[in-house]
Amino acid sequence: MYTVTQFPHGTFSWADLISTDQAAAREFYANLMGWQTDDAPMSHDQTYTFFTVAGHRVAAVGPMPQEMRDQGMPSVWANYVAVDDVDAMVDKVTEAGGTVVTAPFDILEDGRMMTLQDPTGATVSLWQAKNSIGAGMVNGPGAMVWNELNTRDPQVAQDFYGKVFGWTFEKDPNMDYTVIRNNGRYNGGMLAITEAMGDMPPAWVAYFNVADIDATVAKAKQLGGQVVTEIMSNPDAGRFAVIVDPTGGFFTAMQANTADSWLEHTS
Repeated sequence: MYTVTQFPHGTFSWADLISTDQAAAREFYANLMGWQTDDAPMSHDQTYTFFTVAGHRVAAVGPMPQEMRDQGMPSVWANYVAVDDVDAMVDKVTEAGGTVVTAPFDILEDGRMMTLQDPTGATVSLWQAKNSIGAGMVNGPGAMVWNELNTRDPQVAQDFYGKVFGWTFEKDPNMDYTVIRNNGRYNGGMLAITEAMGDMPPAWVAYFNVADIDATVAKAKQLGGQVVTEIMSNPDAGRFAVIVDPTGGFFTAMQANTADSWLEHTS
């Protein structure tokens, strides 16, 4: 178990599902991942459901706003990067060629956030912690273990995120893959969208660690999920598969290797 008390600036710290059917998603992930649930009121008729492992928050699901529903958007996992001062990031984003989708705003006393779109079309949120840092546990089974950008223009993405966060990048010598480092530590990856992937939109994808990837894939199918890619292997990282939940949200389940050298959040 890897518990966390603080995330350094530029580190992925949280992921939540914005769902078209919160109740169905809540049931699917609780059964698939073995997550416990903790509902927090958002308004008189809406809740935000935290997923927990051993009492530690690892992810969440909330209702999709009506304006997004009206546009026909499917459920989507949002990825969050910890920053020291979210308001100071606005100019950094625009000067680097990105777009501020949602200007900074407070989430009660938990923190302050904004959402941006990079020049290649992918969105990611920034989180300035107050009373909530984000995930209380990472990397272990049931927790977020990796974040990956799927993009049609990796070089443009590298230029943008390098300017915004100071990230550095290195090509994986064993495959066509770019690894992201934040202050020298692993902080996710970048995969080029190829013609073989069809009309896949640019997006950040959250990876969650599982104890048994074969059992997870089989159970996802039983629970009404779809397996987009059957189980693949990376000798350095582990075995993984891309799964779409019954409400349309896609994520990657990974049975990660136990070596800590590549894990992004260990401290």
